Amino acid sequence: MKQFLTFVKKEFFHVFRDNKTLLMLFGIPIVQITLFGFALTNEIKNTEIVVCDYAKDAASKRIINALEASKNFEVTKANLNHHQIETSFKTGKIKLAIVFPNNFNKELLHLKKAQLQIIADASDPNTATTLTNYVSNIVMNYQLELIQNNPIPYQITPEVRMLYNPELKGATNFVPGVMALVLMLVCVLMTSVSIVREKEKGTMEVLLVSPFNPFLVIISKAVPYFVLSLVNLTIILLLSVFLLDMPFNGSIILLFTVSSLFIITSLSLGLMISNITNSEQSAMLISLMGMLIPTLLLAGFMFPIENMPKPLQFFSNIIPAKWYYIIVKSIMIKGLGFSSIIKETLILIAMTIFLLLVSLKKFKIRLE
Repeated sequence: MKQFLTFVKKEFFHVFRDNKTLLMLFGIPIVQITLFGFALTNEIKNTEIVVCDYAKDAASKRIINALEASKNFEVTKANLNHHQIETSFKTGKIKLAIVFPNNFNKELLHLKKAQLQIIADASDPNTATTLTNYVSNIVMNYQLELIQNNPIPYQITPEVRMLYNPELKGATNFVPGVMALVLMLVCVLMTSVSIVREKEKGTMEVLLVSPFNPFLVIISKAVPYFVLSLVNLTIILLLSVFLLDMPFNGSIILLFTVSSLFIITSLSLGLMISNITNSEQSAMLISLMGMLIPTLLLAGFMFPIENMPKPLQFFSNIIPAKWYYIIVKSIMIKGLGFSSIIKETLILIAMTIFLLLVSLKKFKIRLE
């Protein structure tokens, strides 16, 4: 243990002596969390929604048929109560729910006005706004048809309810995404050059002839960056809550626990890259190009994954940031507990074990 702590201390010295490393560790997260632009979304297609038709009359059926004919929605018909609808949102099964009240058509014909309720998951405000606009346009088109066939004006008023983020703040969407992006890139980039640096500077010979377990050499490389990444996480959360007024509805302990797991996953990936490369340049290139673009495109916070082709949707499952992004939104925004993120947590654990085993196997105990 004394030898292990000595190696950990040496790695801390490496970090604090290099101003560029410190800038990447602490400068990039602060800049990204404060200056990151608005989350981008493409046209949304094939989104799963649930329609609760308590009216079952001509008007509600016409609107439902229009929804089903639209390429934007995959409609599921079910008469759920409000508690069941909320449960569906919490589990992530649906993005939007539409409720037609009893006597919808009768109120429209006799009172010349009627209401329907639109409930959207506003943890992603851009998607929620787009979906509600799609539904409102369909309802408006049906209303125009009624007016054309009858000189008496009819009015259908959608009552919109945004869950989790009623003010539609952009920070609610991009802060979890930036957390995943920053922790992923910083951890992978920093650790990917750690072992390669030893090779290039010629100090790997000293490590190899020492009576030190190769596994402990690998772990000692990761410990400093694990500690500094937790500091990074704390800074991001403080900026998010106090500067960007980000809501925090879940358990801070659970978030830090799962974030620690994600950091270990990212560090393991960085160590694996470090073991399979022979120069710092190649390690940095693989880390930046190999992780930046997939994380941006396939983590789900910039572009909805369900809109992508099936091969890309399948490929996104191997991106650790995707699962961490889902976890952060579930804890911070929806206030869910561990039982709701078991699947994502198990996937990160499996990824970590796999990457550590590959790193250990690829660690060369002889110089070539």
